[in-house]
Amino acid sequence: MKLTFRHYALLGIVAFLLALAGRTTLPPLDRDEPRYMEASEQMITSGNYIDVRFQDKPRYLQPAGIYWLEVASTKISQHILGPQVLRQTWPYRIPSLIAAALIIPLTAWLGCLLFDGITGLLAAGLLMTSTLFVAESHMATIDTVLLLDILSTEILIFLTFKSEKRNTPTPLPIAIGYWVTMGLGLMLKGPVVLIPGLATPICLSFLEKNYRWLKGFRPQWGWLVMFAIVLPWCIAIEIVSHGDFFSKSIGRNFLGKVAHGQEAHGLPPGFHLAVFALAFWPGSFFTALALPKIWKNRNLTSVKFLISWIIPHWLVFEAIATKLPHYVLPTYPAIAILTAASLTVWKQMPLPRWAKFLFSLYGLIWISLGLSFCFAGSILLYTFEHSFSLTEGLAVIGATPLMIGAILLIYRKKHLQAAFCAIGTAIIAQAGLFLGVIPHLEAVNLSPRVAQAFETIKPCPESILVSPSYSEPSLVFLAGEKTKLLNIEDSAHYIQQNPKCSLLLIDKKDISKFNAYMEKSNLTKTTYGSIKGVNYSNGHHLDLTFFYFK
Repeated sequence: MKLTFRHYALLGIVAFLLALAGRTTLPPLDRDEPRYMEASEQMITSGNYIDVRFQDKPRYLQPAGIYWLEVASTKISQHILGPQVLRQTWPYRIPSLIAAALIIPLTAWLGCLLFDGITGLLAAGLLMTSTLFVAESHMATIDTVLLLDILSTEILIFLTFKSEKRNTPTPLPIAIGYWVTMGLGLMLKGPVVLIPGLATPICLSFLEKNYRWLKGFRPQWGWLVMFAIVLPWCIAIEIVSHGDFFSKSIGRNFLGKVAHGQEAHGLPPGFHLAVFALAFWPGSFFTALALPKIWKNRNLTSVKFLISWIIPHWLVFEAIATKLPHYVLPTYPAIAILTAASLTVWKQMPLPRWAKFLFSLYGLIWISLGLSFCFAGSILLYTFEHSFSLTEGLAVIGATPLMIGAILLIYRKKHLQAAFCAIGTAIIAQAGLFLGVIPHLEAVNLSPRVAQAFETIKPCPESILVSPSYSEPSLVFLAGEKTKLLNIEDSAHYIQQNPKCSLLLIDKKDISKFNAYMEKSNLTKTTYGSIKGVNYSNGHHLDLTFFYFK
Protein backbone atom coordinates (compact mmCIF):
# COMPACT_ATOMS: atom_id res chain seq x y z
CA MET A 1 0.00 0.00 0.00
CA LYS A 2 1.33 3.44 -0.99
CA LEU A 3 0.28 6.59 0.78
CA THR A 4 -0.71 9.64 -1.24
CA PHE A 5 -0.84 13.33 -0.40
CA ARG A 6 -4.48 12.92 0.62
CA HIS A 7 -3.50 10.35 3.25
CA TYR A 8 -0.89 12.67 4.74
CA ALA A 9 -3.22 15.67 4.64
CA LEU A 10 -5.95 13.69 6.39
CA LEU A 11 -3.51 12.53 9.05
CA GLY A 12 -2.43 16.11 9.62
CA ILE A 13 -6.03 17.27 9.98
CA VAL A 14 -6.86 14.46 12.44
CA ALA A 15 -3.74 15.24 14.49
CA PHE A 16 -4.63 18.93 14.43
CA LEU A 17 -8.18 18.28 15.66
CA LEU A 18 -7.06 15.91 18.42
CA ALA A 19 -4.45 18.39 19.65
CA LEU A 20 -7.05 21.17 19.39
CA ALA A 21 -9.54 19.42 21.70
CA GLY A 22 -9.92 21.32 24.95
CA ARG A 23 -7.10 23.70 24.10
CA THR A 24 -8.90 26.95 24.85
CA THR A 25 -10.45 25.72 28.11
CA LEU A 26 -7.28 24.09 29.44
CA PRO A 27 -5.76 26.37 32.10
CA PRO A 28 -2.01 27.03 32.16
CA LEU A 29 -0.45 23.85 33.51
CA ASP A 30 2.02 24.35 36.32
CA ARG A 31 4.81 24.64 36.51
CA ASP A 32 6.70 24.85 33.20
CA GLU A 33 3.99 25.95 30.76
CA PRO A 34 3.06 29.28 32.42
CA ARG A 35 6.76 30.12 32.70
CA TYR A 36 7.06 29.84 28.93
CA MET A 37 3.85 31.83 28.46
CA GLU A 38 4.80 34.59 30.88
CA ALA A 39 8.33 34.93 29.47
CA SER A 40 6.91 35.18 25.95
CA GLU A 41 4.32 37.74 27.03
CA GLN A 42 7.01 39.83 28.72
CA MET A 43 8.95 39.84 25.45
CA ILE A 44 5.91 41.38 23.78
CA THR A 45 5.20 43.96 26.47
CA SER A 46 8.85 44.96 26.96
CA GLY A 47 9.95 44.78 23.33
CA ASN A 48 13.09 42.90 24.47
CA TYR A 49 13.38 39.80 22.29
CA ILE A 50 16.89 38.83 23.38
CA ASP A 51 16.82 38.55 27.17
CA VAL A 52 14.35 35.88 28.34
CA ARG A 53 12.81 36.73 31.73
CA PHE A 54 10.13 35.51 34.13
CA GLN A 55 9.06 38.61 36.05
CA ASP A 56 12.33 40.33 36.96
CA LYS A 57 14.45 37.16 36.97
CA PRO A 58 16.40 35.89 33.94
CA ARG A 59 15.17 32.57 32.55
CA TYR A 60 18.46 31.21 31.23
CA LEU A 61 17.52 27.59 30.51
CA GLN A 62 17.67 27.47 26.71
CA PRO A 63 17.97 29.89 23.78
CA ALA A 64 15.10 32.11 22.71
CA GLY A 65 13.76 30.05 19.78
CA ILE A 66 10.61 28.70 21.42
CA TYR A 67 9.79 32.10 22.93
CA TRP A 68 10.08 33.74 19.50
CA LEU A 69 7.62 31.23 18.08
CA GLU A 70 5.15 31.85 20.91
CA VAL A 71 5.62 35.61 20.55
CA ALA A 72 4.93 35.39 16.81
CA SER A 73 1.75 33.33 17.24
CA THR A 74 0.50 35.59 20.05
CA LYS A 75 1.26 38.84 18.21
CA ILE A 76 -0.59 37.60 15.14
CA SER A 77 -3.54 36.63 17.35
CA GLN A 78 -3.34 40.00 19.10
CA HIS A 79 -3.38 41.84 15.77
CA ILE A 80 -6.52 39.96 14.72
CA LEU A 81 -8.45 39.77 18.01
CA GLY A 82 -7.07 42.54 20.21
CA PRO A 83 -4.82 42.90 23.29
CA GLN A 84 -7.01 40.71 25.52
CA VAL A 85 -5.40 37.58 24.05
CA LEU A 86 -2.15 38.29 25.91
CA ARG A 87 -3.56 36.68 29.07
CA GLN A 88 -5.28 33.83 27.26
CA THR A 89 -3.51 30.50 26.97
CA TRP A 90 -4.36 29.38 23.43
CA PRO A 91 -2.19 31.81 21.38
CA TYR A 92 0.96 30.57 23.12
CA ARG A 93 0.00 26.97 22.33
CA ILE A 94 -0.25 27.48 18.57
CA PRO A 95 3.39 26.45 17.82
CA SER A 96 2.91 23.08 19.55
CA LEU A 97 -0.43 22.63 17.76
CA ILE A 98 1.13 23.21 14.34
CA ALA A 99 4.11 21.01 15.24
CA ALA A 100 1.79 18.15 16.25
CA ALA A 101 -0.12 18.45 12.97
CA LEU A 102 3.17 18.11 11.04
CA ILE A 103 4.82 15.40 13.15
CA ILE A 104 2.13 12.79 12.52
CA PRO A 105 2.14 12.86 8.68
CA LEU A 106 5.95 13.04 8.70
CA THR A 107 6.07 9.92 10.86
CA ALA A 108 3.70 8.17 8.46
CA TRP A 109 5.83 9.25 5.50
CA LEU A 110 9.02 7.93 7.12
CA GLY A 111 7.31 4.67 8.07
CA CYS A 112 6.16 4.28 4.48
CA LEU A 113 9.68 5.04 3.22
CA LEU A 114 11.27 2.49 5.55
CA PHE A 115 8.62 -0.23 5.25
CA ASP A 116 5.19 0.33 3.64
CA GLY A 117 2.07 2.45 3.79
CA ILE A 118 0.13 0.47 6.39
CA THR A 119 3.19 0.56 8.66
CA GLY A 120 3.36 4.32 8.27
CA LEU A 121 -0.33 4.75 9.07
CA LEU A 122 -0.17 2.52 12.14
CA ALA A 123 3.01 4.24 13.37
CA ALA A 124 1.30 7.62 13.01
CA GLY A 125 -1.69 6.36 15.00
CA LEU A 126 0.47 4.92 17.79
CA LEU A 127 2.44 8.14 18.14
CA MET A 128 -0.60 10.42 17.81
CA THR A 129 -2.42 8.71 20.70
CA SER A 130 0.56 8.07 22.98
CA THR A 131 -0.01 9.64 26.39
CA LEU A 132 3.18 11.70 26.45
CA PHE A 133 2.73 13.07 22.94
CA VAL A 134 -0.88 14.02 23.62
CA ALA A 135 0.05 15.80 26.85
CA GLU A 136 2.95 17.73 25.31
CA SER A 137 1.04 18.67 22.16
CA HIS A 138 -1.55 20.46 24.30
CA MET A 139 0.99 22.66 26.08
CA ALA A 140 2.97 25.78 25.23
CA THR A 141 6.28 24.14 26.10
CA ILE A 142 9.26 23.35 23.93
CA ASP A 143 8.94 19.58 23.57
CA THR A 144 6.53 19.17 20.64
CA VAL A 145 8.36 21.77 18.53
CA LEU A 146 11.69 20.15 19.46
CA LEU A 147 10.30 16.76 18.42
CA LEU A 148 9.38 18.19 15.01
CA ASP A 149 12.91 19.54 14.59
CA ILE A 150 14.59 16.26 15.62
CA LEU A 151 12.22 14.20 13.46
CA SER A 152 13.10 16.40 10.47
CA THR A 153 16.80 15.98 11.25
CA GLU A 154 16.46 12.18 11.41
CA ILE A 155 14.59 12.09 8.10
CA LEU A 156 17.37 14.09 6.46
CA ILE A 157 19.97 11.76 7.96
CA PHE A 158 18.23 8.76 6.43
CA LEU A 159 17.83 10.46 3.05
CA THR A 160 21.56 11.22 3.08
CA PHE A 161 22.38 7.61 3.94
CA LYS A 162 19.98 6.33 1.28
CA SER A 163 21.52 8.54 -1.43
CA GLU A 164 25.06 7.48 -0.66
CA LYS A 165 24.11 3.81 -0.46
CA ARG A 166 22.74 4.10 -3.99
CA ASN A 167 26.10 5.58 -5.06
CA THR A 168 24.42 8.86 -5.93
CA PRO A 169 25.53 12.20 -4.49
CA THR A 170 23.36 13.55 -1.69
CA PRO A 171 21.29 16.44 -3.11
CA LEU A 172 22.55 19.78 -1.85
CA PRO A 173 19.14 20.80 -0.36
CA ILE A 174 19.19 17.69 1.87
CA ALA A 175 22.68 18.48 3.18
CA ILE A 176 21.78 22.12 3.80
CA GLY A 177 18.48 21.06 5.39
CA TYR A 178 20.34 18.84 7.87
CA TRP A 179 22.52 21.70 9.08
CA VAL A 180 19.55 24.09 9.13
CA THR A 181 17.53 21.76 11.37
CA MET A 182 20.57 21.35 13.62
CA GLY A 183 20.89 25.13 13.87
CA LEU A 184 17.19 25.54 14.60
CA GLY A 185 17.46 22.80 17.22
CA LEU A 186 20.30 24.67 18.89
CA MET A 187 18.09 27.77 18.99
CA LEU A 188 15.36 25.69 20.62
CA LYS A 189 17.18 23.56 23.17
CA GLY A 190 20.90 24.18 22.88
CA PRO A 191 23.40 21.27 22.84
CA VAL A 192 20.70 18.65 23.53
CA VAL A 193 19.93 18.38 19.78
CA LEU A 194 23.50 17.30 19.08
CA ILE A 195 22.76 13.97 20.78
CA PRO A 196 20.32 12.68 18.12
CA GLY A 197 21.77 14.84 15.35
CA LEU A 198 25.30 13.47 15.65
CA ALA A 199 24.87 10.17 17.49
CA THR A 200 22.46 8.69 14.92
CA PRO A 201 24.80 8.97 11.89
CA ILE A 202 27.82 7.85 13.96
CA CYS A 203 25.97 4.82 15.36
CA LEU A 204 24.52 3.94 11.94
CA SER A 205 27.99 4.17 10.38
CA PHE A 206 29.33 1.81 13.05
CA LEU A 207 26.53 -0.73 12.48
CA GLU A 208 26.89 -0.53 8.69
CA LYS A 209 30.71 -0.48 8.89
CA ASN A 210 30.63 2.36 6.41
CA TYR A 211 31.70 5.93 7.19
CA ARG A 212 32.03 7.18 3.61
CA TRP A 213 28.39 8.23 3.40
CA LEU A 214 28.99 10.91 6.07
CA LYS A 215 30.63 13.01 3.35
CA GLY A 216 27.14 13.58 1.97
CA PHE A 217 26.50 16.05 4.81
CA ARG A 218 29.23 18.34 3.41
CA PRO A 219 30.81 18.68 6.87
CA GLN A 220 33.68 20.76 5.48
CA TRP A 221 31.33 23.76 5.28
CA GLY A 222 27.93 22.58 6.57
CA TRP A 223 28.68 23.47 10.18
CA LEU A 224 28.95 27.10 9.07
CA VAL A 225 25.24 27.00 8.13
CA MET A 226 24.38 25.70 11.60
CA PHE A 227 26.39 28.36 13.40
CA ALA A 228 25.11 31.11 11.12
CA ILE A 229 21.64 30.44 12.56
CA VAL A 230 22.56 30.43 16.26
CA LEU A 231 25.60 32.73 16.55
CA PRO A 232 23.86 36.12 16.15
CA TRP A 233 21.61 35.50 19.12
CA CYS A 234 24.48 33.94 21.11
CA ILE A 235 26.55 37.07 20.66
CA ALA A 236 23.61 39.30 21.56
CA ILE A 237 22.72 37.38 24.74
CA GLU A 238 26.39 37.25 25.77
CA ILE A 239 26.51 41.04 25.64
CA VAL A 240 23.11 41.59 27.28
CA SER A 241 23.60 39.06 30.10
CA HIS A 242 27.30 39.83 30.64
CA GLY A 243 28.09 36.13 30.25
CA ASP A 244 25.43 34.90 32.70
CA PHE A 245 23.39 33.08 30.05
CA PHE A 246 26.06 30.55 29.12
CA SER A 247 27.24 30.01 32.68
CA LYS A 248 23.67 29.29 33.81
CA SER A 249 22.17 27.53 30.78
CA ILE A 250 25.14 25.29 30.01
CA GLY A 251 27.02 25.22 33.31
CA ARG A 252 24.14 25.03 35.76
CA ASN A 253 21.15 23.81 33.73
CA PHE A 254 22.63 21.48 31.09
CA LEU A 255 25.71 20.09 32.86
CA GLY A 256 24.03 20.35 36.26
CA LYS A 257 21.31 17.95 35.13
CA VAL A 258 23.95 15.39 34.20
CA ALA A 259 25.47 15.19 37.67
CA HIS A 260 22.59 16.11 39.98
CA GLY A 261 18.82 15.71 39.96
CA GLN A 262 17.43 19.23 39.64
CA GLU A 263 14.11 20.42 41.09
CA ALA A 264 13.50 17.07 42.86
CA HIS A 265 13.73 15.17 39.58
CA GLY A 266 16.79 13.07 40.45
CA LEU A 267 16.04 9.41 39.70
CA PRO A 268 18.10 6.27 39.04
CA PRO A 269 18.71 4.72 35.59
CA GLY A 270 15.71 2.79 34.32
CA PHE A 271 13.16 5.52 35.03
CA HIS A 272 12.25 6.08 31.37
CA LEU A 273 11.85 2.35 30.85
CA ALA A 274 9.69 2.08 33.97
CA VAL A 275 7.25 4.80 32.87
CA PHE A 276 7.16 3.68 29.24
CA ALA A 277 4.03 1.57 29.76
CA LEU A 278 2.10 4.74 30.61
CA ALA A 279 4.01 7.28 28.50
CA PHE A 280 3.62 5.35 25.23
CA TRP A 281 0.20 3.85 25.97
CA PRO A 282 -1.61 2.39 23.96
CA GLY A 283 1.45 1.34 21.94
CA SER A 284 3.64 0.24 24.86
CA PHE A 285 2.44 -3.38 25.06
CA PHE A 286 2.86 -3.86 21.32
CA THR A 287 6.36 -2.39 21.55
CA ALA A 288 7.20 -5.02 24.17
CA LEU A 289 5.85 -7.73 21.89
CA ALA A 290 7.95 -6.31 19.05
CA LEU A 291 11.31 -6.74 20.80
CA PRO A 292 11.99 -10.35 19.65
CA LYS A 293 11.06 -9.45 16.07
CA ILE A 294 13.24 -6.35 16.14
CA TRP A 295 16.17 -8.46 17.33
CA LYS A 296 15.58 -11.05 14.61
CA ASN A 297 15.49 -8.33 11.92
CA ARG A 298 18.32 -6.26 13.39
CA ASN A 299 20.43 -6.56 10.25
CA LEU A 300 17.89 -4.75 8.08
CA THR A 301 19.08 -1.26 7.15
CA SER A 302 15.78 0.31 8.22
CA VAL A 303 16.02 -1.35 11.64
CA LYS A 304 19.66 -0.30 12.05
CA PHE A 305 18.69 3.30 11.33
CA LEU A 306 15.83 3.32 13.83
CA ILE A 307 17.94 1.62 16.50
CA SER A 308 20.70 4.18 15.90
CA TRP A 309 18.09 6.87 16.50
CA ILE A 310 16.65 5.36 19.68
CA ILE A 311 19.48 3.78 21.68
CA PRO A 312 22.07 6.60 21.95
CA HIS A 313 19.41 9.15 22.91
CA TRP A 314 17.72 6.80 25.37
CA LEU A 315 20.97 5.73 27.05
CA VAL A 316 22.13 9.33 27.52
CA PHE A 317 18.93 10.34 29.26
CA GLU A 318 18.83 7.20 31.39
CA ALA A 319 22.39 7.99 32.49
CA ILE A 320 21.94 11.63 33.50
CA ALA A 321 20.75 12.32 37.04
CA THR A 322 17.78 14.58 36.23
CA LYS A 323 14.90 12.69 34.64
CA LEU A 324 11.57 13.82 33.24
CA PRO A 325 9.38 11.65 30.96
CA HIS A 326 9.55 14.05 28.00
CA TYR A 327 13.34 13.76 27.72
CA VAL A 328 12.98 10.62 25.54
CA LEU A 329 10.01 11.90 23.51
CA PRO A 330 12.28 12.47 20.43
CA THR A 331 12.69 8.68 20.17
CA TYR A 332 8.95 8.00 20.00
CA PRO A 333 8.51 8.25 16.19
CA ALA A 334 11.22 5.62 15.72
CA ILE A 335 9.68 3.40 18.42
CA ALA A 336 6.25 3.80 16.80
CA ILE A 337 7.60 2.77 13.38
CA LEU A 338 9.39 -0.32 14.72
CA THR A 339 6.28 -1.29 16.69
CA ALA A 340 4.08 -0.87 13.62
CA ALA A 341 6.49 -2.89 11.46
CA SER A 342 6.34 -5.76 13.95
CA LEU A 343 2.55 -5.86 13.49
CA THR A 344 2.32 -5.31 9.73
CA VAL A 345 5.52 -6.64 8.12
CA TRP A 346 7.09 -9.31 10.33
CA LYS A 347 5.45 -12.63 11.11
CA GLN A 348 4.60 -13.98 14.53
CA MET A 349 7.45 -15.79 16.30
CA PRO A 350 7.34 -18.73 18.71
CA LEU A 351 8.40 -17.59 22.18
CA PRO A 352 9.84 -19.51 25.15
CA ARG A 353 7.64 -19.95 28.20
CA TRP A 354 9.53 -17.38 30.31
CA ALA A 355 9.02 -14.74 27.59
CA LYS A 356 5.30 -15.47 27.44
CA PHE A 357 5.11 -15.10 31.22
CA LEU A 358 6.87 -11.70 31.15
CA PHE A 359 4.68 -10.45 28.30
CA SER A 360 1.60 -11.57 30.21
CA LEU A 361 2.67 -9.57 33.27
CA TYR A 362 3.35 -6.52 31.12
CA GLY A 363 0.00 -7.07 29.43
CA LEU A 364 -1.78 -6.94 32.78
CA ILE A 365 -0.13 -3.58 33.51
CA TRP A 366 -1.17 -2.36 30.05
CA ILE A 367 -4.77 -3.53 30.54
CA SER A 368 -4.96 -1.85 33.95
CA LEU A 369 -3.76 1.43 32.42
CA GLY A 370 -6.25 1.15 29.56
CA LEU A 371 -9.23 0.55 31.84
CA SER A 372 -8.02 3.38 34.07
CA PHE A 373 -8.00 5.71 31.06
CA CYS A 374 -11.59 4.74 30.31
CA PHE A 375 -12.87 5.61 33.79
CA ALA A 376 -10.31 8.12 35.10
CA GLY A 377 -12.25 11.16 33.95
CA SER A 378 -15.46 10.17 35.69
CA ILE A 379 -13.58 9.26 38.87
CA LEU A 380 -11.74 12.61 38.89
CA LEU A 381 -14.94 14.57 38.37
CA TYR A 382 -16.77 12.77 41.13
CA THR A 383 -13.80 12.93 43.54
CA PHE A 384 -13.19 16.66 43.18
CA GLU A 385 -16.54 18.08 42.07
CA HIS A 386 -19.09 15.40 43.07
CA SER A 387 -20.57 15.66 39.59
CA PHE A 388 -20.71 13.87 36.25
CA SER A 389 -20.27 15.09 32.68
CA LEU A 390 -22.39 13.97 29.75
CA THR A 391 -19.40 14.33 27.43
CA GLU A 392 -17.24 12.18 29.69
CA GLY A 393 -20.09 9.69 30.08
CA LEU A 394 -20.31 9.30 26.30
CA ALA A 395 -16.52 8.86 26.19
CA VAL A 396 -16.73 6.04 28.74
CA ILE A 397 -19.50 4.37 26.76
CA GLY A 398 -17.43 4.64 23.57
CA ALA A 399 -13.99 3.77 24.92
CA THR A 400 -14.78 0.85 27.23
CA PRO A 401 -16.13 -1.60 24.58
CA LEU A 402 -13.13 -0.84 22.37
CA MET A 403 -10.77 -1.54 25.26
CA ILE A 404 -12.53 -4.82 26.00
CA GLY A 405 -12.31 -5.65 22.29
CA ALA A 406 -8.57 -4.95 22.32
CA ILE A 407 -8.14 -7.30 25.31
CA LEU A 408 -10.06 -10.10 23.59
CA LEU A 409 -8.14 -9.65 20.34
CA ILE A 410 -4.82 -9.83 22.20
CA TYR A 411 -6.01 -13.05 23.86
CA ARG A 412 -6.75 -14.42 20.37
CA LYS A 413 -3.29 -13.23 19.18
CA LYS A 414 -4.81 -10.80 16.66
CA HIS A 415 -2.39 -8.08 17.62
CA LEU A 416 -2.81 -5.77 14.62
CA GLN A 417 -6.56 -5.53 15.10
CA ALA A 418 -6.02 -5.11 18.85
CA ALA A 419 -3.67 -2.18 18.20
CA PHE A 420 -6.30 -0.38 16.13
CA CYS A 421 -8.92 -0.98 18.86
CA ALA A 422 -6.54 0.40 21.46
CA ILE A 423 -5.88 3.50 19.33
CA GLY A 424 -9.63 4.06 19.11
CA THR A 425 -9.90 3.66 22.89
CA ALA A 426 -7.20 6.28 23.41
CA ILE A 427 -8.77 8.80 21.02
CA ILE A 428 -12.18 8.62 22.68
CA ALA A 429 -10.85 8.57 26.26
CA GLN A 430 -8.52 11.51 25.65
CA ALA A 431 -11.25 13.54 23.98
CA GLY A 432 -13.48 12.92 27.00
CA LEU A 433 -10.75 14.08 29.39
CA PHE A 434 -9.95 17.29 27.53
CA LEU A 435 -13.53 18.22 26.61
CA GLY A 436 -15.61 16.86 29.47
CA VAL A 437 -13.37 16.66 32.54
CA ILE A 438 -10.44 19.06 32.80
CA PRO A 439 -12.49 22.23 32.10
CA HIS A 440 -14.85 21.30 34.95
CA LEU A 441 -12.24 20.49 37.63
CA GLU A 442 -12.67 23.79 39.44
CA ALA A 443 -11.15 22.48 42.68
CA VAL A 444 -7.73 22.05 41.06
CA ASN A 445 -8.01 25.01 38.70
CA LEU A 446 -7.04 27.44 41.45
CA SER A 447 -5.12 30.04 39.45
CA PRO A 448 -7.96 30.86 37.00
CA ARG A 449 -10.40 31.25 39.92
CA VAL A 450 -7.98 33.41 41.91
CA ALA A 451 -7.17 35.59 38.91
CA GLN A 452 -10.84 36.05 38.05
CA ALA A 453 -11.67 36.99 41.65
CA PHE A 454 -8.69 39.36 41.77
CA GLU A 455 -9.90 41.19 38.66
CA THR A 456 -13.36 41.51 40.19
CA ILE A 457 -12.47 42.71 43.69
CA LYS A 458 -9.16 44.57 43.29
CA PRO A 459 -9.50 48.03 44.85
CA CYS A 460 -7.48 49.91 42.20
CA PRO A 461 -6.87 49.43 38.47
CA GLU A 462 -3.14 49.04 39.24
CA SER A 463 -3.61 46.71 42.23
CA ILE A 464 -0.92 44.10 42.88
CA LEU A 465 -1.65 40.62 44.21
CA VAL A 466 0.64 39.44 47.05
CA SER A 467 0.49 35.67 47.49
CA PRO A 468 2.63 33.98 50.17
CA SER A 469 0.69 30.70 50.43
CA TYR A 470 0.07 29.92 46.77
CA SER A 471 3.04 30.63 44.53
CA GLU A 472 2.50 28.79 41.25
CA PRO A 473 3.75 30.39 37.99
CA SER A 474 0.25 30.15 36.48
CA LEU A 475 -0.89 32.77 38.97
CA VAL A 476 1.70 35.23 37.63
CA PHE A 477 0.58 34.63 34.04
CA LEU A 478 -3.12 35.06 34.82
CA ALA A 479 -2.98 37.79 37.51
CA GLY A 480 -0.20 39.88 36.01
CA GLU A 481 3.57 40.19 35.78
CA LYS A 482 3.74 42.31 38.94
CA THR A 483 2.18 39.58 41.13
CA LYS A 484 4.33 39.07 44.23
CA LEU A 485 5.13 35.46 45.15
CA LEU A 486 6.82 36.13 48.48
CA ASN A 487 7.24 34.26 51.75
CA ILE A 488 5.06 35.28 54.70
CA GLU A 489 7.58 37.63 56.31
CA ASP A 490 8.44 39.42 53.05
CA SER A 491 4.72 39.65 52.21
CA ALA A 492 4.09 41.43 55.52
CA HIS A 493 6.94 43.87 54.88
CA TYR A 494 5.69 44.53 51.35
CA ILE A 495 2.14 45.22 52.56
CA GLN A 496 3.44 47.59 55.25
CA GLN A 497 5.45 49.53 52.68
CA ASN A 498 2.83 49.39 49.92
CA PRO A 499 -0.61 49.20 51.58
CA LYS A 500 -2.41 51.22 48.94
CA CYS A 501 -3.99 49.01 46.28
CA SER A 502 -2.16 45.80 47.35
CA LEU A 503 -4.34 42.75 47.84
CA LEU A 504 -3.15 39.85 49.99
CA LEU A 505 -4.00 36.22 49.17
CA ILE A 506 -3.17 33.90 52.06
CA ASP A 507 -4.07 30.42 53.27
CA LYS A 508 -6.06 30.12 56.50
CA LYS A 509 -3.27 28.24 58.28
CA ASP A 510 -0.77 31.05 57.55
CA ILE A 511 -2.88 33.98 58.80
CA SER A 512 -1.71 33.86 62.42
CA LYS A 513 1.93 33.85 61.36
CA PHE A 514 1.29 36.74 58.99
CA ASN A 515 -0.49 38.69 61.73
CA ALA A 516 2.52 38.27 63.99
CA TYR A 517 4.67 40.11 61.46
CA MET A 518 2.00 42.83 61.20
CA GLU A 519 1.69 43.48 64.97
CA LYS A 520 3.55 46.82 64.89
CA SER A 521 1.58 48.02 61.89
CA ASN A 522 -1.36 50.40 62.25
CA LEU A 523 -3.02 49.02 59.14
CA THR A 524 -6.51 47.54 59.32
CA LYS A 525 -7.54 44.67 57.09
CA THR A 526 -10.77 43.96 55.27
CA THR A 527 -11.77 40.50 54.07
CA TYR A 528 -12.64 40.34 50.39
CA GLY A 529 -13.74 36.72 50.03
CA SER A 530 -12.16 33.27 49.97
CA ILE A 531 -11.40 30.42 47.57
CA LYS A 532 -10.91 26.74 48.45
CA GLY A 533 -9.15 24.17 46.31
CA VAL A 534 -6.23 21.82 45.78
CA ASN A 535 -2.81 22.78 44.48
CA TYR A 536 -2.19 19.81 42.17
CA SER A 537 1.53 20.62 41.95
CA ASN A 538 2.09 19.56 45.56
CA GLY A 539 -1.25 18.09 46.66
CA HIS A 540 -1.87 20.73 49.33
CA HIS A 541 -5.47 21.63 50.19
CA LEU A 542 -5.80 25.41 50.44
CA ASP A 543 -8.36 27.73 52.00
CA LEU A 544 -7.31 31.08 50.52
CA THR A 545 -8.64 34.45 51.68
CA PHE A 546 -8.24 37.90 50.10
CA PHE A 547 -7.38 40.79 52.44
CA TYR A 548 -7.14 44.51 51.73
CA PHE A 549 -5.16 46.78 54.09
CA LYS A 550 -5.56 50.49 54.72
